[in-house]
Amino acid sequence: MSTPTNIAKQAVHDKIESQVKTVQAKLDTLKAKAESAKANAELKVIAELLTKKQAIDRKIGELKKSGETSYQQAKSDIEARVAELEKSVQAIEAKFKA
Repeated sequence: MSTPTNIAKQAVHDKIESQVKTVQAKLDTLKAKAESAKANAELKVIAELLTKKQAIDRKIGELKKSGETSYQQAKSDIEARVAELEKSVQAIEAKFKA
């Protein structure tokens, strides 16, 4: 594997990990708000999203180990999962702002 390929992969990993960390921070904040508001339905959704986030973390680990042939598909899968997670977090944030 060439150095430019490694650099490109590292940039992708860094971007995805940054997105996941941002989502994690938002989920932590939302969880605290839901707990203080005794919003059980939202707490359940947040718990489900945290489980999805953990699955993404595992996929990121797999991505780092993947070969060239499976890299693009794994990358696309992770990016789609992160986008879905971010959308779900935004929906919960909107509920708390309403």
